[in-house]
Amino acid sequence: MIHFTDFKSEYAEIGAEINQAINRVLKSGWLILGEEVRNFEEEFSRYVGADFGIGVNSGTDALFLAVQALGIGNGDEVITVSHTFISTVDAITRNGAVPVLVDIDPETYCIDTVKIEERITDRTRAILPVHLYGHPADMNHIMALARKYELYVIEDACQAHGAEYNGKKVGSLGDIGCFSFYPTKNLGAYGDGGMIVTNDVNIAERLRLLRNYGQTTKYHHDHPGINSRLDEIQAAVLRVKLKYLDDWNERRRYIAALYNERLANIDIDLPIEKDYAKHIYHVYVIGSDIRDKLNEELAKKEIQTLVHYPIPVHKQKAYDYMFINTNLIETEKAASRILSLPISPWLSESEISYVAEAVINIFRG
Repeated sequence: MIHFTDFKSEYAEIGAEINQAINRVLKSGWLILGEEVRNFEEEFSRYVGADFGIGVNSGTDALFLAVQALGIGNGDEVITVSHTFISTVDAITRNGAVPVLVDIDPETYCIDTVKIEERITDRTRAILPVHLYGHPADMNHIMALARKYELYVIEDACQAHGAEYNGKKVGSLGDIGCFSFYPTKNLGAYGDGGMIVTNDVNIAERLRLLRNYGQTTKYHHDHPGINSRLDEIQAAVLRVKLKYLDDWNERRRYIAALYNERLANIDIDLPIEKDYAKHIYHVYVIGSDIRDKLNEELAKKEIQTLVHYPIPVHKQKAYDYMFINTNLIETEKAASRILSLPISPWLSESEISYVAEAVINIFRG
């Protein structure tokens, strides 16, 4: 079986360091908002190129708290995409704001920046681009629009740890960057976890309050907040893994290049990398009119694949009342054609060849 993710191989490589880190926390007796979290916040924000990092309990809460920290609420509009995990849109609606959906660029699957300006109104407060699959959105255009219309920019970088736009790591380009450390991410915890980064000291302080019940000091709550704290054990695990992230990302890029080479002569859409981008291939996504057949046939060959994402947000039952007349041609086309092939730093050369040959043979009949 070729698994989509390979936690066992990861643990085999770094398990001794992981065990030491967890034992360090257990011996300290401090499990919440301690030294491990503070150190990881500093190390990760420095890695990204931001001044401040705020650890939270998930990428979902990172997005939710980012919207809240900017004072975005009832009646405000936030421009984003439908081709994303639902947390992106949930973050907006949970704050009482209105998501305004823009179609995607069919090459990158990220927001089509040409279509943003026509959706801006006097109620628009922010643009929330998603750096999907590990490829950055085109941030120059987004930041220019934000300056022109005095809008905030919240980067959903939950799939883009280490990805770069014109040499700068994503998450550091807008007002706030949001990351998930769900176990399958390029930098994944051994449970849930998330991080918000920013260069604005006032936003950082607001986020620190909001993630911890709005407390200024114990039992003194100046703002309504929530319980969303990255715990010490997850922070310790992530500190170990952060040291390996760049090497693991380069391995993913190498595997993607091999896939691209071996799948070049069949009728599928291969992932691209724009000249402004450093793609870190959180997932390796192909597009095909026979996606469902590929999925079924590869499963028979014990190759695990996934679809990210089969149902766009505007077609989800939770939001069908809100987007009745929404027409997103490229988003809906992508949802019917995309398939994610296995990719992880521990995928062997023989496994890469096996997956590629299996795909090719399906087309050959």
